Amino acid sequence: MRAALAQLAPAVGDKAKNLRKLEKAVAGSRADLVLAGELFLTGYMARDAFARLAEPVDGAAVKAVRKMAEEHGAHIVFGMPEREAGTRRLFNTSVLVAPDGRVAAYRKVYPANFGPFEEGLYFGRGDALTLVDTKLGKIGLLICYDTFFPELAKAYALQGADLLAIISASPATSKAFFDRILPARAIENALPVLYANLVGTELNVVFQGGTQAIGPRGEDLGKAKDFVEDVVTADVDLRDVRTARAFRPTLRDTRKDMWEAVAPPVPVREVGR
Repeated sequence: MRAALAQLAPAVGDKAKNLRKLEKAVAGSRADLVLAGELFLTGYMARDAFARLAEPVDGAAVKAVRKMAEEHGAHIVFGMPEREAGTRRLFNTSVLVAPDGRVAAYRKVYPANFGPFEEGLYFGRGDALTLVDTKLGKIGLLICYDTFFPELAKAYALQGADLLAIISASPATSKAFFDRILPARAIENALPVLYANLVGTELNVVFQGGTQAIGPRGEDLGKAKDFVEDVVTADVDLRDVRTARAFRPTLRDTRKDMWEAVAPPVPVREVGR
């Protein structure tokens, strides 16, 4: 497949402008799968405005992305503040929209709430993973800080994920961590990792980027330039997953008795084709 990782700077609070920027990236990439960053729809530092800007996953913003996906034949993953239907609860959500109009959503399991991060003030915690069975393959969705918890990526891999699609709003101070952790998630599970981060400055937070595509043996499939908007395209061949797992059979050799002692089973919700 051709993957496009859109490293973009959203305008805080301006959903219409951000949707236009996303559509331009999708149209220009001519990709099968396009990723944009965490909370891209509203910007990461919308803070108290999240309550006003949040939408349900069947709201106007996702409907607009469905039109993009259909028109350009692309699977689109992007971040948004989700308002749970029938309640006032908010979640930091990754949404995957397929060209046929199907929509899948993942709520961030580990909202960041330390240092400059205030997600715990606005968002609830997700309680399950979302594995999406698409025409491209089975895609596991994660968001930013989730990447620091290897049990999530492992749960996806054991459930049959073909790749991980990770969206992020990681500041410059965290880039060195992600540059080390992302290849580890790819190598230990022998599957590709696609990572799209924000750039730009929102209030006092500077997003450096670090957007990258990594193959199932840790190989570099493409990286964005730091501090600038960029769209990285990468050719991802899922047949390489079988080869990688033959050379380094980490999933085959994962011992349930040892693994579950430190990481009890994580619920994985499968969304079928």
